[in-house]
Amino acid sequence: MNIHELRPAPGSRHSRKRVGRGDGSGHGSFSGRGQKGQKSRSGSGHMRPGFEGGQLPLMKRLPEKRGFFNRFRVEYSVVPVMALNRFPEGTVVTPEAMVQAGLVKSLKKPVKVLGEGEVKLPLVVQAHRFSRSARLKLEAAGGKAEEIEYATAG
Repeated sequence: MNIHELRPAPGSRHSRKRVGRGDGSGHGSFSGRGQKGQKSRSGSGHMRPGFEGGQLPLMKRLPEKRGFFNRFRVEYSVVPVMALNRFPEGTVVTPEAMVQAGLVKSLKKPVKVLGEGEVKLPLVVQAHRFSRSARLKLEAAGGKAEEIEYATAG
């Protein structure tokens, strides 16, 4: 097959709708725009998003729904430092080990260790982020807090 032999699939191409070309065409008189009103006029059929014909728009009626959404916010899976007591002394605790222990559901989100509770064992904990208090508690117990890089997709 050569490029000059290519044809569109049968039935995939349609002829353009020619409106306002007489009643016999099926799109005459009102040209598919109905009768009267703002949308039937030329140049004024477009309303801004959220416009409700002069009625108080939903966005103004529900003020708690307005606001700012940060698309670049990073959401973490959080693990309290006291939950790490289930690992044996001297263990290297990785995010994969946290998933196996049931502390984190999946590795889709980066893991952050928070300083809630106390840690009794010296552990080497690898996570993507640590709170200041979690880092201090791990080091006070003789362990180590190692930050690892989070590989984002895309």
